Order: sequence, then structure tokens, then C-alpha cells
Amino acid sequence: MLGVLLLSAAMIVPVAVATDAHVDYREWRGAAEFAQGEAEGVTASTSGDGLVIGSPVGSEGGYEFARWTSPRHAAEFGATQVVASWNALTPAGTWLQVDLRGPDTGWYAMGRWASGDTDIRRTSVPDQSDEHGRVDVDTFQAAEGHALREVQLRVTLYRAQGTTATPTLLMAGAMASALPDAFTVPASEPGPARGVELPVPRYSQNVHEGGESLCSPTSTEMVVEYWGRGPTPDDLAGIDPTHPDRSVEYAAGHTHDLDYDGDGNWPFNTAYAATFGLRGHITRLRSLTELETYVARGVPVITSQSFREDELDGAGYGTAGHIMVVVGFTEDGDVIANDPASPSNEAVRHVYRRAQFETIWLRTKRHEADGSVSDGPGGIVYVIEPATG
Repeated sequence: MLGVLLLSAAMIVPVAVATDAHVDYREWRGAAEFAQGEAEGVTASTSGDGLVIGSPVGSEGGYEFARWTSPRHAAEFGATQVVASWNALTPAGTWLQVDLRGPDTGWYAMGRWASGDTDIRRTSVPDQSDEHGRVDVDTFQAAEGHALREVQLRVTLYRAQGTTATPTLLMAGAMASALPDAFTVPASEPGPARGVELPVPRYSQNVHEGGESLCSPTSTEMVVEYWGRGPTPDDLAGIDPTHPDRSVEYAAGHTHDLDYDGDGNWPFNTAYAATFGLRGHITRLRSLTELETYVARGVPVITSQSFREDELDGAGYGTAGHIMVVVGFTEDGDVIANDPASPSNEAVRHVYRRAQFETIWLRTKRHEADGSVSDGPGGIVYVIEPATG
């Protein structure tokens, strides 16, 4: 979607969370929208759908760079969390860094990224905190009393000095949110995707060595391949041919975050999907009814959830954080999910009760088995779909 997707209480009915929950997603994509920002040494790509290095404006560490800075985007509320997203192509010898800031803050690095590992190791940037807030892997968390009323992005494109290679920035976006503390949410009414089940490939994370940490790239790869995309045989040539579902291993290798030391960095996963000609971004949704609008038009949605084993019938496990794919809904409105935390590919399809699933996905606070309180995911989703329109 071009432009602003502003989700507020007045715009989405029905909702399954309190009306003071706010989400604002803004992205810049295409020549007309990139022209709204400040260009320092970048120019339109030959195809006109992205930005590339034209005349570098500086150099560091053996790389020369150019950059683009977005306009300031004003939210209609004070944002307590911000997650950046980007879509880009980074041929050998190139990479990029994405930064964000608020109206009165300095710049925070939200990721150093390349699709491969030949030049840099893609990574989140640790040890970023001040009186305004802090960066937690892929999320800026505002400090108490310092909610952001504006968000601005900056993307710096790097290439090896003395070469003509260039990354191509296709999209830069930011999801700002302010959600109330909520341990429970009321279930929404079944909506437009009742009886719809999308034919998304089924992959288990548990058939892979170290698979307990592969839920995010496994889910992302399921959706990438649903759209008929994914790594080529040449891409997979370096992976042991005796390993199952080598494309999942490829996705894990190309979403790995060096500092985080895992594959669950949210925007790294959607950026990976975009390297196959898809669009991908991170946002929050406010109800399963809203999520159903995506499924009804053929778009599976990747969701984040956390729960005790007794809170999700049929899962057979509990988790502090897990990623799965919503692929459809039963006639009664229950959720059909490709849950990669399954013993085999054949066992990946699950039907989860609507009210239970909605709670473990949308709530912002939850009780652990020992009675302590932890944060909940607050409706986080990966949206991945073809780059058309």
C-alpha cells in the first residue's frame, strides 16, 4: 500500500482491543514518494522504482556512500514503539543502514543489512539508549514521558570504494504504535475469510538442526514460496543436499542477525522476502477481523504470539515468543495456522480456537506460570505480497 495506513479507533470496526490502541504505518516507495525526501548523492534507478548511488557524498571503512532522508511523518498520537521496514537489493560489494529519529532525538541505527554475507554481516546495533528511549534489536522503545509525535527515517547506501556497484532502495517504512496494557482482549466476530484456506506450503522448523530457533525464517519461507518465489537451485547449491527443505535453511542463513545471534529480527525477514520481487513490511493489526481482510484477498499473514501451554488448545507447547502463518479460517471463524513448531511438515496445519488465538496474539501483557508478568506481542504481523499496484 502506498502512502499512509493509519489504523485508529474511528477507522476500523469492529475492533478487539481497547479504542485507545493506535497504529500508524507509513512507507515511501516509488519515484514520486522518494522525491518527497532529501537526496544526498542518490538518484532514481534506471527502472524508476528505487534509489541508487549516483554521486557518493562520503566514505568510511573502504566504502563510499550516499543517503536518502524521509520527510518527518507526524503520527496522530504519541508513539511508544517504532519498527522500521525496508525493501532493497544489495548486489556484491554493497549494503545499507537504516536509522530513525523522533522530533527531539538523535539518530538510532535500526539495522545494517545486506541480503548476503560477502561484505558485512547483517546485524542489529546494540547499546543504543538515552533519555529518549532505547533500541531493542528491531524495535525503538520510547522512555516514559518521551513518546514520539513524529518519526523520520534515513537510509545510507554503501558500495565498495572504486566500484560502480550500488544497492537499490525500493521502500522504507516505519510502524509507530501506542497500545494500552491489556492481559485479555474480547474476541472479534468472524469476518470475510470464513471458510477460506490458502494453499500455503507447510514446513516444520523442528526437522532442522537447531530448529527450535527457526520459526521466523520457516514462516517467511512458507509465504515466499506460496507466492511462487524463493531461492534457485544455484542458491541452494552450498547446502547439503541430504538436508530436508533446504530453502528453509537458506532463509535462516539470509535472515540471521549477528548481534542478536538469531533469525527472528522482524524487518530482516520481510527484507529477505523482498529480494524475490515481493513487498514486505512489519505492522500491527487490531483484530482477527482485520487480519481476515488480507486472507480474503489471498494474502497469508505471519503473526507473533506468546503463551503458556494451557492457553492454546492443540499446540502442545508454551512459548515466550513464536512466529506462525495464518492461512485461513474455518466456517466458524477459528484460525487455520501453519505452525512450524510441529514434528513434521504433514503436522504443520493446525486449527486454533479464535478467542484463544486472538488473545495470545493481541494482548500486550501476560501472566507466566509462576505469576510474574511479561510483555505480549500486541498484534505484530509480517505482511508479504507481490510488488504490484
